Amino acid sequence: MSETHPRNPRVLIGYGLVVIVAVALDQWIKFWVETHMAMHERIDIVPMLALFRTHNTGIAFSLLSEFGSVGLVVMTGAVTLFVLYLAAKSEPHQRWARLGFALIIGGAIGNLIDRVWLGYVVDYVLFHLPNWSFAVFNLADAFITVGAMLVVLEEIIAWRKSRTPS
Repeated sequence: MSETHPRNPRVLIGYGLVVIVAVALDQWIKFWVETHMAMHERIDIVPMLALFRTHNTGIAFSLLSEFGSVGLVVMTGAVTLFVLYLAAKSEPHQRWARLGFALIIGGAIGNLIDRVWLGYVVDYVLFHLPNWSFAVFNLADAFITVGAMLVVLEEIIAWRKSRTPS
């Protein structure tokens, strides 16, 4: 088994550490927000970025909140298992995709912990302009988004390589 093979123990430990760091950082920030900020309190960081404490009972953009916590826990668990399956099936050369899968899993676990223990997800990142604001999200959501972008990037690179004459 090569040094870069996805099932090599050293590679698994590396991606496992990415997951652990993502979960730990996400949970640490959420704990700080929950213990140091009042609900709907806003702390401006830079002109277009603020911390804004809120709770999300759904998934992205509060979608599917009608599923309830148990339904969303089951759905998140199933999606996480599917991403683990995809990661296990990845090829040794798909490093960006494997990093992306680790970030997606770390973000999903971070939000899953909230949902299991609190019944909601703690959101706190607010991008805004004077007359517009983006949905409030958290670091776990950012990890999921960046991870998905890395998986897509890997697929685009592979597609372009397959179309280039050898």
